[in-house]
Amino acid sequence: MNPKLSRRDFSTKTLRNATGIAIGTQLPFLWQQSAVQAAESSKKEKILVVIQLSGGNDGLNTVIPYSDEAYYKARPKLGIAKNQVIKTSDRLGLHPSLRPFEELLSDKRISILHGVGYENPNRSHFESMDIWHTCARKESRSNEGWLGRMFAAGKFDPSDAPGIHLGSEILPVALSSRGVQVPSIASVEEMRLKSANKQPTMHDVGEQLTQQKEIAAATDSGLLDFVSTSTQVALQASQQIEKTLSTSDSSYKFPDSGLGEKLKIVARLILAGLRTRVYYVTLDGFDTHANQPQTHQGLLKQWADALAAFHSRLASDGQSDRVLVMSFSEFGRRLAENASDGTDHGAAAPVFLSGPQFLDWQVGAMPSLSELEDGDIKYHTDFRRVYSTVLQNWLGQSSLIPLAGNYEPLKNVFAV
Repeated sequence: MNPKLSRRDFSTKTLRNATGIAIGTQLPFLWQQSAVQAAESSKKEKILVVIQLSGGNDGLNTVIPYSDEAYYKARPKLGIAKNQVIKTSDRLGLHPSLRPFEELLSDKRISILHGVGYENPNRSHFESMDIWHTCARKESRSNEGWLGRMFAAGKFDPSDAPGIHLGSEILPVALSSRGVQVPSIASVEEMRLKSANKQPTMHDVGEQLTQQKEIAAATDSGLLDFVSTSTQVALQASQQIEKTLSTSDSSYKFPDSGLGEKLKIVARLILAGLRTRVYYVTLDGFDTHANQPQTHQGLLKQWADALAAFHSRLASDGQSDRVLVMSFSEFGRRLAENASDGTDHGAAAPVFLSGPQFLDWQVGAMPSLSELEDGDIKYHTDFRRVYSTVLQNWLGQSSLIPLAGNYEPLKNVFAV
């Protein structure tokens, strides 16, 4: 093994295996007792759920400026007809697939942040997403993300993992940190099977952890403590997850979709009392260069159905006011449609916040469709101000280290 192997490299290769192997194992009674006590004291802690809409969601066909003829002129085929728009004001409305949001809007439990982006936008999926994840461009970027830096800098209860990624994708860079291990749960079905089969045994887990510690001790003395601490957190989180999934929950129905399944599990973990403060999931497929109407309609429907069910489930247990969902995409699409019934990579786009009560259903103004930059609508709100709002005004954490700079939170967002 390379003697200069970093903590991040080591943990990526070994601790993820430990997290997976821990599902379906029995942990010592004291850990279980500690988890129960932690669950009782976690009811007031605020939680963030991030939904990453990967591929570049078309913000202009999500939040539609139906009163602006420039919209229909630029999109003679793709423009959503005025009589189909879910009107939220005399100027703006939502895509018809977002009908499940109507109740959230009427209850002031959703807010749209207009014109979010950053200066000199990058139209590469990978680079733009990395900018959103790390708050830095390539030349000044580390391998740590804004949430990972928050975990490392903040004070979080060690009884559960501070963050959990749910999905088959690799761990999002946003959650990465040199000092904190975030479990990445690849397959809910695999977790259920392991839980049902009670395999592997605790002896198997112990053997693997012993091997990891021996490697860490031979490689870098500093890694040994990191492996021990991170693995214990992963095991504790796994035990709580196993306990939650081992019982059925037929009391509330979620849509039969990938995102619906993920948010169902997130809701169950929250209601089970995990002290995890951040959950991260992804809905992919928004790169609609061709044949956009049906694809975009289906994606928006999946997102809206799953999100509405998630909030309804939390509301049924009186948990709405402590769980904030932030839905974002790496960029929007260009104003003008292309020749393939699609749209190409753009810049500014809306960010959606949902869950608790908001002062207004929108923050900021819809960017002008006549004052464009390289064919794109201009941003007016830096995405790091959105993050700062979430960190400071919601999670109660400093934003200086996570965002690698001082960004003023947005004003007049949350009602409480």
